[in-house]
Amino acid sequence: MQVRTCVFDLDLELECTYSTISLMTNRSSPLRVGFDMDGVLLYNPARIIRPFMSTIKHFFLPKKQLHFYYPKTSIEKWLFKLAHKSSIYNAPGIEEIKRLVDQEKIEAYLITARYNFLGVSVGRWVKKNKLEKTFSGVFFNSQDEEPHLFKEKMIRKLQLDIYVEDNLDIVSHLKKTTPADVLWIYNILDRTTPFPNKFPHLKNAIKYIIDAIK
Repeated sequence: MQVRTCVFDLDLELECTYSTISLMTNRSSPLRVGFDMDGVLLYNPARIIRPFMSTIKHFFLPKKQLHFYYPKTSIEKWLFKLAHKSSIYNAPGIEEIKRLVDQEKIEAYLITARYNFLGVSVGRWVKKNKLEKTFSGVFFNSQDEEPHLFKEKMIRKLQLDIYVEDNLDIVSHLKKTTPADVLWIYNILDRTTPFPNKFPHLKNAIKYIIDAIK
C-alpha cells in the first residue's frame, strides 16, 4: 500500500513523496498506536474553551454534517499559526511512548490534522524533541482535508489498533467509522461527558495502552 509521506530535511523544508508502508497484521506484532498532536502530545491551555465554542457552533450552525473551519486569507492563517503556538509544552507521557517503542511493544505514529501551511511546524517539533526514531510515521493534513476525514483515512491506511485524540467531535466520528480503539483525552469541563475510554491526561492513556499490551 502506498501512503503519502512528508519528510523534513535539516533546513525544515518540506518534501512529500510516496512510500510503501508494510502493514503488520500478526497479533504478536507491536501494537500500532496513533497519537494526535495538539491536546495530546502537546498541552494546550486554550483547549479549555473548546466546550463553549462547540456549544456556540452547534447553536448557531446546527448542521448535521461535521465541518471544521479552514482559514483562507493570510491574516486568518497568521491567527491560526498564533493559536497553535499556545500548545506551549510537551504533555507528560512522551518518555513512556519512547520507552514502549524502544522495547518494541508499540509502533507509534503521529497523525495531526494541522493544515498544510502548518506542516513545517510539525517537523520542527519532531526534530526539536529528537523523536524521528520514535515515530514510524509522521503525517499532517497536507491536502487540507476535513480533519475528521483525514484522520479516519490514516487510521484505516495504517491499520491502527489504537488512536488517541482530544477533540470529542472527532472522537465520536472515529468511534463510528474506524475499527480502532479510540481513546479520548478530555477537557476538565468535559469530565461529566460519558465515553467508554476517556482520560484526563496522556499518561493515563499510556497506562491503558500498557494494559492492552499485556
